Amino acid sequence: MIVDTISTRARLTTSATRNAGRHAWRWLLRSPLLRWRYHGDPIDHLLIMPQDLRTGDPSFASEIYSGHLGLAGEVALLGTESPFTIPPPSDGWERELHGFGWLRHLRAAHDEISHEHGRTLVRDWISLHREPHGLAWEPEITARRIISWLSHASIFVEGADEVFYDLVMRSFAMQFRYLRSSYKDAPDGVPRLTAIIALSLAGLCADEKNPSSFSRPKALSEELKRQILADGGHISRNPGALIELLLDLLPLRQCYIARDQIPPQELLSAIDRMMPMLRFFQIGDQGFAHFNGMGHTPMESLAALMVHDDVRGKPVSHADKTGYCRLISGNSILIVDTGHAPPISLSGDAHAGSLSFEMSSGNHSLIVNCGVPMRDEPEWRTVARATAAHSTLVFCDSSSSHLVGGGSPATSSDSARLSGPVNVQAVLKSGTDTAELRASHDGYDQRYGVTHVRRLRLAANGELLMGIDQLIAPNSLKGSARENGGEFAIRFHLHPSTRAEVSQDGQSVLISLSDHEGWRLSSKEGTVLIEESVFLADVKGPRRSSQIVIHGSMGAANEVKVNWSLEHISQAGGKPSVRNETDKENSELPLEE
Repeated sequence: MIVDTISTRARLTTSATRNAGRHAWRWLLRSPLLRWRYHGDPIDHLLIMPQDLRTGDPSFASEIYSGHLGLAGEVALLGTESPFTIPPPSDGWERELHGFGWLRHLRAAHDEISHEHGRTLVRDWISLHREPHGLAWEPEITARRIISWLSHASIFVEGADEVFYDLVMRSFAMQFRYLRSSYKDAPDGVPRLTAIIALSLAGLCADEKNPSSFSRPKALSEELKRQILADGGHISRNPGALIELLLDLLPLRQCYIARDQIPPQELLSAIDRMMPMLRFFQIGDQGFAHFNGMGHTPMESLAALMVHDDVRGKPVSHADKTGYCRLISGNSILIVDTGHAPPISLSGDAHAGSLSFEMSSGNHSLIVNCGVPMRDEPEWRTVARATAAHSTLVFCDSSSSHLVGGGSPATSSDSARLSGPVNVQAVLKSGTDTAELRASHDGYDQRYGVTHVRRLRLAANGELLMGIDQLIAPNSLKGSARENGGEFAIRFHLHPSTRAEVSQDGQSVLISLSDHEGWRLSSKEGTVLIEESVFLADVKGPRRSSQIVIHGSMGAANEVKVNWSLEHISQAGGKPSVRNETDKENSELPLEE
């Protein structure tokens, strides 16, 4: 549901004013009046090339030769056309195309044919985009293209003729100058920081006489200090932002060293804080938990980052600045969302998942959130942001946070912003016998007069999780909650690799993991059911899955508690006879639309 309240509208108005000024400035920067500023002498030569930590796929080159170009989950049929002249199949595909990150695949092929093809595509782009206008020149895309060209310059510089070399160096210089003037116009968060990183790399790699002519060292330090929180998380609260940023920050640090320069202290400090948070968010198969815009984990990129972790600092248990808690005992790991919504300008991908959790046993994911799909699918992304797509309590079939301003002039994109809850509290206690979390949020207070309190206690051996979900309405229910008796549902989304079966008494569900390990979720309050769900974060696309749901209602009570437990069951007798009732079709197949 899209809701505009007075407080959120005030924040959106402020954001809209900034966006209006930013769009006006963008128009001015791209207007014929100022385009002359970006032309000038070409870069003489490149001194160093940053390392690209992203893994290349040599088979990508053969796919292009066969007339197919797959980007952002979409495949375009090229035929004999240049990818820059065909209608793009999606906005995400077009953005990745102009970002040139796919150059790493051509470089990974290690053959002259692929390198020559890379030079041809670079030449095509330059001939079609000589002036800064259109999507290809949006600051965040320009920044990504600069980083890609610098990192893989050997493809189109080594062995190139003098005319082509001069063409590339002139384009480099023009893009550097344009980004230097427009980086503040990039959307807040990762895109803006990426633009500053690109300028820093440009100063270190491409200008021997005056390394700071393009870079903005002060802007880099200030943005890192603002965006990377004290516990190492990103201000957007999206775990995936850490991976994306570290893939660029680590090569930037190395470029400072290669140029015999001392890296800014804030750069070193930010990296040191971020690296332990990579392990904080790892769960189950070592992928990231699915919170606030996190989808499928790029495991090869994550592994490449881990190799560069020299400190191996232990992750914290309570990342209070970012708003997450981590409980670990035995083979069990829980990660719980205990934070506020990010600032309004950074909440376009944030989720209404307050007090939701994910749990794994060994290398197997057990309880999950739905996550987000890899493809650019607005309908699924809207579903994924709702509280019902998370393993937490849902009250009156509504979300604990408001989606505000979607598709309106108040926002800079079609993504609605997230607002609320206002008051989120969390206290984590770790003892010799248990790890215990008490958390609460007021996301349902303004509309229904209800506060949600969740208590989680994980036994020392990790084989028993005790939970209490409590609803408190000190002044009685209000709004539609009064009419429907305060109906609620406590949802536990299961990973699609699990199987589940309701017991005969209807008060517990037996869960079987893929290695036949068993768990039982039980509750004596409410009705325990298995319902359909969907896991959106799979690399192959959305997959059918199940969720365990405890239904209940407050009725005339001012307070209600639901006790539940999740207990490990010995499987000495072999594989339990468990069948997922919703799994009538192959769960490996993508969902039908």
